[in-house]
Amino acid sequence: MEEKLRILLCEDDENLGMLTREYLQAKGYNADLYADGESGYKAFLKGKYDICVFDIMMPKKDGFQLAQEVRTVNSEVPIIFLTAKTLKEDILEGFKIGADDYITKPFKEITMYKIGKFTFDTQKQVLIADDKPEKLTTKESELLSLLCAHVNEILERNFALKTIWIDDNYFYARSMDVYITKLRKHLKDDPSIEIINIHGKGYKLIAPEAEAK
Repeated sequence: MEEKLRILLCEDDENLGMLTREYLQAKGYNADLYADGESGYKAFLKGKYDICVFDIMMPKKDGFQLAQEVRTVNSEVPIIFLTAKTLKEDILEGFKIGADDYITKPFKEITMYKIGKFTFDTQKQVLIADDKPEKLTTKESELLSLLCAHVNEILERNFALKTIWIDDNYFYARSMDVYITKLRKHLKDDPSIEIINIHGKGYKLIAPEAEAK
């Protein structure tokens, strides 16, 4: 069995970090997430990583410091900077330190999903079937967006709660259950689509023809 590539991800934005880690794991990578440069460097010294992805603006050690220290230990491991900054000086500084690439935030956002007979416009928060648009609430749209991003995979309950409600307490959990019921009603006209409960874990959107546009 082929061993998965290991990625060291350092990002102090909790929601973005969790989303990025989930995305990388969904693509078949092993990704370890740390919220500051100091804990990221300690992890690098202990673990064997194939790729490093560092945010620049981090507490304790910023991405530049972290990359410099990693380079003194390992001159070969690829380093990618993840940053909201697009200033030429920052990009040049990153490459001078030894970065291999640069990714600017925010990432390109998927605005349309095709799920069964439905088209879901995430920006307009509209679900369309048979040329009939149905307006979703903001929470419905955010939850359906997450389900679509993890289509035919488990969307972990705590991850969804922290991403949308910022907390995973009991009351928000009950609220999410209500929104799942509402989404099931919105999607009921296509029998090939269902949102199933995965006991103790979360939910799974089953949609055989789901695709991002």
